[in-house]
Amino acid sequence: MLPALLRASQARFADQFGLFLAQQNALDERLIAAIHYAMQNGGKRVRPALAWGACLAVGGDWPQADSAALAVECIHGYSLVHDDLPCMDDDDLRRGQPTCHRQFDEATALLAGDALQALAFRALANTELSAHTKAAQTALLATAAFDMVVGQQLDLAAEGQRLALQPLETVHRHKTGALIRSAVALGAHAGQANTEQLAALDRYADRLGLAFQVHDDILDVIGDTAVLGKTAGADQRHEKSTYPALLGLDAAQALASQLTQEALDALLPLGVSANPLRELARFLLARDH
Repeated sequence: MLPALLRASQARFADQFGLFLAQQNALDERLIAAIHYAMQNGGKRVRPALAWGACLAVGGDWPQADSAALAVECIHGYSLVHDDLPCMDDDDLRRGQPTCHRQFDEATALLAGDALQALAFRALANTELSAHTKAAQTALLATAAFDMVVGQQLDLAAEGQRLALQPLETVHRHKTGALIRSAVALGAHAGQANTEQLAALDRYADRLGLAFQVHDDILDVIGDTAVLGKTAGADQRHEKSTYPALLGLDAAQALASQLTQEALDALLPLGVSANPLRELARFLLARDH
């Protein structure tokens, strides 16, 4: 069963994004349709849930983190659209449906991703939070988006190689971890977190981001395409360095468990208000897609 935070985030994101997209320039209906398809075609909404959960954990409320949740998921959505393109991973499936460039065409998918990146920062600007908070959030998201692109490039450059553990962690701290850490930080800033709370949440997000990627690598080995919603075995097909390939499957599973426990330990200073984030971390370790 999905954690309560994730269920609530999925419903809230669908409503918030629908309203947000309706406010944008709709002169080209095909582009808007592609954006809608890319963003509303399923998705666990982990990053929005992390933004909302972090905000709640420091005493904020849901509306305070709406813009953060929208922004980080727009960046995530754009990255998936571009990642699936023939020049990148050349995938046919995303969330069990044809990828955006298969459903539409490559040029439209490329532009939909470009638009989503711009909309992320528009979402951050479209809020009643203080100018100081919005500036901090903008800097955080811009840095994370750039680091994510660096991670993508490092990942492409590593194809056909066998990376050692530290270089592999560097790839994934950028490719996957940067946006997860920013999701938590954006929500924490929205909730007016203090220095100690920010540090605890960043530790949680750092360990969770690595655990998330290790488990993704595991699922690529043991998962089923119909359940994953994307092509299983893609990492092996692209000769990517992965944690199971480097450590072995059992050791990779043990590492994912260890990292998740470290993420949970990081939340101790936040008390019961962080329980939704704890539940989410445990769910992510046990997920099958």
